[in-house]
Amino acid sequence: MKILIMNQVPYRKIRYHLGIDHEKHDVTYVCGPIGDKQLPEGLRCERLLIDPTQDLTEQVIARTSPEDGFEKVLALSESGILGAHRIREHLGIPGPSLARLEQVRDKVAMKRALQDAEVRHPRFVAAPPAGGELPWAGKTVVKPRQGASSEGVSIHGTAREAVDFYRTLAEPAEYQLEEYIEGDLFHADALVTDGVVSDLVVSRYVGKPVDFAGGQPIGSSQLPYEERYHRFVAQAVEALGIEEGCLHLEFFETAEQELVFLEVANRLGGGGIVDSHLRHTGVHLPSHEIAIRLGFERPEPQAPSGRYHGFLIFPGHQLTPGARVTVAIPDELRDHPCVDRLHLLDPAGDAAPATGSVTYQEWEVPLFVEASHEDPVVLAEFVAACAQAVTVTEAVLAGAAA
Repeated sequence: MKILIMNQVPYRKIRYHLGIDHEKHDVTYVCGPIGDKQLPEGLRCERLLIDPTQDLTEQVIARTSPEDGFEKVLALSESGILGAHRIREHLGIPGPSLARLEQVRDKVAMKRALQDAEVRHPRFVAAPPAGGELPWAGKTVVKPRQGASSEGVSIHGTAREAVDFYRTLAEPAEYQLEEYIEGDLFHADALVTDGVVSDLVVSRYVGKPVDFAGGQPIGSSQLPYEERYHRFVAQAVEALGIEEGCLHLEFFETAEQELVFLEVANRLGGGGIVDSHLRHTGVHLPSHEIAIRLGFERPEPQAPSGRYHGFLIFPGHQLTPGARVTVAIPDELRDHPCVDRLHLLDPAGDAAPATGSVTYQEWEVPLFVEASHEDPVVLAEFVAACAQAVTVTEAVLAGAAA
């Protein structure tokens, strides 16, 4: 098979060679300089190098044609889903319709698809009505319609304040407004084959993605099987028409135990989800997603750990690039039986990464904790305690960016 891969996720997160036999198949990676350097040495493949400052999709279309013989286009990054659709059309390769793909990318199309299904979701509007009155009055969220990692999301005390803020935006049509939901936040991670959900694991967040974007830690811990969570996820997948690939779905549980859909992505979850899912279930999500999308036989699962897994991330994007970072971890937490691994920039304190954007990668944050326990309650308590007790401080050095 001749495969065109949009290499937009760090290679070490996907490890394409585990899902594709590069000696058997002809693989071309579309990547910029960073993605090119990440490809393993000696990997049999072609490279289509692009300029990261220019539109990726337009560059690929300009440099490929149906005569190239590509049979599949693989895009495992959320930002590449719609571009991959245009590339498939250009190359004459069948795939999901644009309308179907927009239901997992556009927050408005996503919730509209749920309106006729029995899947509770926040009330929302694509834009405020002329009079400015929303169908609700309380706390309100303004978020990009096609955003990720909660970048650009803001929370306002009232609907009126949110409308006033919305009208100050330079590109308001790229945003939507929705009611704020009070409750615990969960993420569900699974695989979908022919519309059927499998290998589903539900985890409860500590912190929320919007708070992480604002500089607070975020984590999660896996939960035992609960039928109503699984049923809710299956109903949402059916309503959204998701047919294949990885699933990362976020939902609330209110004080009244009502489940409320927040949003979904038809791709891998970030942070420690790939590794924690692998250890708990034996299923390496990227390899299985590749097999499903390319029509290969799925790999044999590994032996599960018999434990519940979780992770905790302390953000680095809010730190001053070049500043000296110190992470203080209480001994009782550092030596806790839940700790599997602590990822630190440098145990003695190191310069803050100069990413400037929200990242969940363990090699780009001051502290990334991997944890597990046979008891999910003990694990959840540990992750929450770490989020409260660990501190990250910085000292700006001479010559560091302001």
